[in-house]
Formats: sequence, C-alpha cells, structure tokens
Amino acid sequence: MDVYLILLFALSLAVTFALTVAAARYVIPILKSKKMGQPILEIGPRWHKSKEGTPTMGGISFIFAMLVTAAAAFGVSALLGCVSELLPLLPTLGLALAGGLIGMVDDRAKLLKKQNEGLRAYQKFLLQLIAAALYLIVMRLCGWLDTTLIIPYFGIELELGVFYYAVALLLITGMINSVNLTDGIDGLASSVTMVIGVFFAVLAFLFRDSSLGLWGALVIGGTLGFLVYNFYPARVFMGDTGSLFLGGLVVGGAFMLGSPLLVVVMGIVYIVETASVMLQVGYFKLTHGKRIFKMTPIHHHFEMCGWSEIKIVTVFSLVTVAACALAYFGL
Repeated sequence: MDVYLILLFALSLAVTFALTVAAARYVIPILKSKKMGQPILEIGPRWHKSKEGTPTMGGISFIFAMLVTAAAAFGVSALLGCVSELLPLLPTLGLALAGGLIGMVDDRAKLLKKQNEGLRAYQKFLLQLIAAALYLIVMRLCGWLDTTLIIPYFGIELELGVFYYAVALLLITGMINSVNLTDGIDGLASSVTMVIGVFFAVLAFLFRDSSLGLWGALVIGGTLGFLVYNFYPARVFMGDTGSLFLGGLVVGGAFMLGSPLLVVVMGIVYIVETASVMLQVGYFKLTHGKRIFKMTPIHHHFEMCGWSEIKIVTVFSLVTVAACALAYFGL
C-alpha cells in the first residue's frame, strides 16, 4: 500500500473535518448577526416555516476548509516532489469554486429580496454554462480529457468529436443543479455526497490514485464536519453557496475518473430529485392542475407521506451506497 497515499488521505480528511467544524462554529454567529436567515417558500411543507431564519450560506465553512487543506496538500506534495500526481484535481476545484461563487451571489440576492428566489434561472444557468465551458477547456488543454464518451457496462467507446462538449456541458450543469435540488431537508445533500466521497476514496486506494484520494478526503471531511451542525435539527444550512460547490465537485470527480456518465449511477438520488420536479411540472401543465407527487423535489413527497427527515436522509444515503456499488461494476 502506498504510504504517501495513506498519509495524504488520512491527514487531509482529518484537517478538512477539523477546519470545517471550527469554521462553522465561527461563521454561524456571524451569519446570525447579519441576519442571513433562510427564507422559506409559502408553498413548502408548513412545518418548514419553523426553520425560517436558520442561518444559510453555511457552505462557506466547508469550502474554506477544503481549499485550505488542498493548498496545504499541494504545498507538502511539492516539497516531496510528487505534486504532479495531484494536478488533475485543480480544474475540478476550480469548477466547484465557480459553482460556490454563483451560489453565493444567488444566496445574497435571496436575502436582499427577503424571499426564497435569488438569481433568475437563466442567469444561474448562463453562469454555470460559462464555468463548465472553462472547465472543459482547461481539462482538454491539460490532456486530461478527450472526445471519447465511455458507455458504462457495455464497454462501448463513442468518438463524438465536437458533440462531446455538448453532452459534457449538459451533464455538468444538470448535475450541479441536481445537487442543489437535493439540498432541501436537514443533512440530505451532505449525507448523500459524503457517501459518494467514501466511494471515491475506495477507488483511490484500488487504483492508487492520489488525486482521487485527496478528492475523497476533502469531500468526506467537509461534509462530515458540516453535518455536525447541519444534521437534524439543522443549526445552519449550506445554501446554494454550498450545494452548487458540491455539485461541481461531484461531477468534476466523475470526469477525473474518466467515465463521466457514471455520475448518473452513483448520483441517482440527485437525478431522481430533478426528475421528480420535471415530471411534476410537465404533468401539472398537461393535465391542467393534477399532480403525480404530493410535493417535489421528491424528498418533500416522502415528508408529506409522514416520513421523518432523519428517515429520508437514512434511506436516501443507503440508496446511494447501493448505487455506488453498482457504479463500481461500470468502471
């Protein structure tokens, strides 16, 4: 077993966790003092109104922790002469940070408007599209991306040429927004993403891939540290700042793995959350007012069916465990 990889993973995870917990403890009072409380939609579950005013934009804590830890890891690795092994992670961190900045602007707009609607949908999508395009350009220039799309489980490799980028842009923006939709109840997005982080950590040790190992350590440490304050009942929400950052991190990890379509498998919870909204809206318009689900995204449907938030988080996390196991066989 690679000693460097073990130490890199263990120390990065521990430092990210500790920094996230410390940063959140510092950030929460500041968010409260500046009245950065989460507005709650009137159409949401009525019992969610009790959460109104809970500090949002808490994702700043794990973003800070991940970036500081990554910088330290790169610094130490440079001194040891093995920093080149970590370089594939840089574009993914850039994509995640871009998502976080877009989310921060969106969160800020919501708070200024005193409602749960910030940037317009087309504004967010355009900014995400630009960030995704820049990410793909950097990945291509660095030689970490080609235009061959691997179809998991079938061993098929499709050379798409320029059309690859259209697929990649759709996948990146779609996944980023899917993670955003998943962040609707206490601890859900954090827990599901942490499971995916564990999956990547396992792959890192199997493939002896240091960049994937650091990716996994950052994700596990950051989400686990945030859950200290975000698990039910949440004392802080990550906001779009955190969820869009995690979305960029997750989809970027799939590109690092060399099989981006696998993110649809391992991230099935994110996909189902988005699909439930699309189906609900489409069916509502076609039938002039009828609904498939009691409420969407689908985690709210289960809430309306009487499931507790803890039960939903547990079940969705277990589904992600099974999805990650299935994704392994698609590598």
